[in-house]
Amino acid sequence: MMTTPETLRSWQAALPFWLSFLLVPLVVLAAVYGGWAILLPPLATWYLFAALDGVFGLNLENADPLTPEDDLRWYSALTMAWIPVQAMLLIAMLIYVPTAEHLSGLERFGVFFGVGVLSGTVGINYSHELMHQKSKLERWLADILLAMVLYSHFRSEHLLVHHRHVGTPRDPVTARYNEGFHRFYPRVLRQCWQSAFRAESAQLARRDLPWTDRRNPFFRYWTLQGLMLLVAVLLGGFTGLLLFLVQAGVAIWQLELVNYVEHYGLTRKYLGNGKFEHVMPRHSWNAAHKASNWLLINLQRHSDHHYRPDRRFPLLQNHTPADAPQLPYGYPVMTVAAMFPPLWRRIMNPRVRRWRQMYYPEITEWSAYNKALPADQRPEPDPTTGATAC
Repeated sequence: MMTTPETLRSWQAALPFWLSFLLVPLVVLAAVYGGWAILLPPLATWYLFAALDGVFGLNLENADPLTPEDDLRWYSALTMAWIPVQAMLLIAMLIYVPTAEHLSGLERFGVFFGVGVLSGTVGINYSHELMHQKSKLERWLADILLAMVLYSHFRSEHLLVHHRHVGTPRDPVTARYNEGFHRFYPRVLRQCWQSAFRAESAQLARRDLPWTDRRNPFFRYWTLQGLMLLVAVLLGGFTGLLLFLVQAGVAIWQLELVNYVEHYGLTRKYLGNGKFEHVMPRHSWNAAHKASNWLLINLQRHSDHHYRPDRRFPLLQNHTPADAPQLPYGYPVMTVAAMFPPLWRRIMNPRVRRWRQMYYPEITEWSAYNKALPADQRPEPDPTTGATAC
């Protein structure tokens, strides 16, 4: 079923995607009351929306992808409105929590853990939407959101590396088959920064400019992040700085959990001469769960995002199981499962094997296939066993 532009134009159609703003008062309650209230933000973000997925089911409808930009104003306003909300929440918590005598050290940590859940689940996700837009204002807002979690290089890595090399060994955030999250996480923390910096330096080199040129966005990234750290110290002192780092760490962890889920075990076929097949919907895991797509502004329609990165989130298309692999649950459930590698492998490895048989039946031995890749494009060996993740 196709949603018409007239339907998208109404504020009522966009309203469910604004549910993320209801999470902000839960952080305030956690700070004011402490105790059990510090559990409200993560419980609502992870488990409430997982439960709502069970209630509301799947959304298999698609909007008209040719809908004019002017008809999407309520959706673009959503992502832009979040920046001042998150900034004010962070400032208020940095002023209030470090000196709140009714909060223990553990409760203060819990409050900022909840802030990190929001700045990761909502903030980084909205920055992802903004960084893909043509508007300089929206891209700047994406940079501000990423600076709040000290992960500004994500913009360069995502646009210049991930979208170009997804599903290949050259993409750090494509999780390899059998690679557990606890091995994936430290690897991407190291490799993503490096690959982002190399990609920006290479772009400058093509114009005969050194990496030290002022047009290198890393100087903007470092400046914005430095300002965020300075604000944390000025508002909350040393305690405020530590709590700011807690929320940033939680946000980054949540982002990379999602990255791990989105492409686990999916690879593009190597064509020889350093080339891989074009990115297709089948190279991303898809999830049509309605409530978690409200929270994540259709991020779970990830197959279409990689197929058409220029589409705003309300226009992302749902792909059927014939075109794209489907997750059994939405991201709230799948990211929790990813934290337990034996459980994750039990759920996902059979699905990866069926995906391989469906799309690449000619490749019967994937370990041998990886060995056929150029040496600089093979998956890294497992540091614990020496075996290559295939």
